[in-house]
Amino acid sequence: MPSFKKYRVGKKFKLADVDPGESPFLEGDEASQGAQLDALAEELDELQNLLHAEGRRKLLLVLQGMDTSGKDGTIRWVFSRTSPLGVRVNAFKAPNDNERAHDYLWRCHAVVPRSGEIMVWNRSHYEDVLVPWVEGWIDEDEVRRRYAQIQDFERLLVETGTTVVKCMLHISKKEQRERLQARIDEPDKRWKFQMDDLQVREKWDAYQRAYEQALCSTSSSHAPWHVIPADSKRHRNLMIAQLLVSTLRDMKLALPPADPSLKGLVVK
Repeated sequence: MPSFKKYRVGKKFKLADVDPGESPFLEGDEASQGAQLDALAEELDELQNLLHAEGRRKLLLVLQGMDTSGKDGTIRWVFSRTSPLGVRVNAFKAPNDNERAHDYLWRCHAVVPRSGEIMVWNRSHYEDVLVPWVEGWIDEDEVRRRYAQIQDFERLLVETGTTVVKCMLHISKKEQRERLQARIDEPDKRWKFQMDDLQVREKWDAYQRAYEQALCSTSSSHAPWHVIPADSKRHRNLMIAQLLVSTLRDMKLALPPADPSLKGLVVK
């Protein structure tokens, strides 16, 4: 299996050094790639069952990326074999009135994973820095404060039993153009398109700089960022599936001890 090391964000990380079109985790032909993804999805289901049975720890998967980077598709394919009883998904939209009446992390803390659960965030608390920063609603001092607060928040999660996996789905501007055009041209995808998508696209370079700042400011030993080359949807899915399986394996999950009174019990 290829190494994740190149894609784990460190102190000297540059987003431009990762080619969104590369696909090191794609091996063999399409049939073997599909079989590999199926096998990973099945193992993920087995590992999630162990996580649930153990009942002590949790896993949070954070998915960030530009529009059309594939957050929905990642969830659909990576968790295609996983029981919905053990996985929850929360999609972060623009804050509503109630959420704006609280601090920006309030709505996030309300949907952290429960013991024995995998929680997936489709967008996340990072939206409350990336968007306001690019749009000019907050200054650099507030950006630094929020990233420090986010690091403290993630450390709290980790120290109370949550493994945090953060993935930035990295696509090229050219690939985004093709995916947005497909949403316009294909009737069954048209519902996904919003005119605001074009306004955000005009600020592509500003968002790339904002993402690099976010990645470098908040990738830590306890909650590191991984940048996922995502121009290839299959590569994106395989890489994240392998990262999750590897993470859960490293947790050394185990079934709880059986109740001694069950030994020799016969159901009549």
